[in-house]
Amino acid sequence: MAWLVATLSLIVIWVASIFKVFFGATSSSKAAVLDDGKCNKKNVLFVIAHPDDESMFFSPTINYLASNGYNLHMLCFSTGNADGTGSIRKDELHQACAVLRVPLQQLKVLDHPDLQDGFGQVWSHDLLAKVIGEEVSNHDIHTIVTFDNYGVSGHCNHRDVHHGVLKFLQTNSERNIKAWELASLNIFRKYSGPIDIWLSIFSSKRNPSKAIIINEQPWKSYKAMAQHLSQWVWFRKLFVSFSSYTYANTLDRINP
Repeated sequence: MAWLVATLSLIVIWVASIFKVFFGATSSSKAAVLDDGKCNKKNVLFVIAHPDDESMFFSPTINYLASNGYNLHMLCFSTGNADGTGSIRKDELHQACAVLRVPLQQLKVLDHPDLQDGFGQVWSHDLLAKVIGEEVSNHDIHTIVTFDNYGVSGHCNHRDVHHGVLKFLQTNSERNIKAWELASLNIFRKYSGPIDIWLSIFSSKRNPSKAIIINEQPWKSYKAMAQHLSQWVWFRKLFVSFSSYTYANTLDRINP
């Protein structure tokens, strides 16, 4: 009997969470992500490590910004060539960005010999900071969104990207660039799907520096990830379906 009650309770919470996504996604906390009252251009740069990072992890934020008139740029530091499919994955990223409404002319994918995809690859934080600085200057960027110091999955390339952004901010403090990092969640929250929305909202009330962005178009995240056909295997389909990163993003302000 206890298991039946637990199962029904879980179903009710899941349904309520989905209802929150589709009918109650507006949250005042997300307005704090970018609006500082000083800049009207709203040029935002997403800094990622590999093709598919944007769809697997950042799609709630991308969907929100694209739907609210922000000018989105994306800098991807590798083609994801660890398995020799870099050119294919680069094309897939272009297709995913088209789904997510990131202008293709505002997508930059690097294939630098010192910035290659792989768990054994160490990326220079100085080099990353230099490239980020060039993108910020060339496109008048006023806000950056990237990984935190764990990088969601713990991938070393994700972590290096975070430290590259941090290095840029520390050496360019006069530019007054705002930067936000995507919070890495524990394994329970990471795979709790839309249920994590409630935990995220609760944590934001206790910590006002956090911003919660609920994905009002989770089907678009699934469609975007499906463009990465070379990566679209069964466990990634499950990940996109059950990952809390499909339904909400928790962003923390980076204070270098």
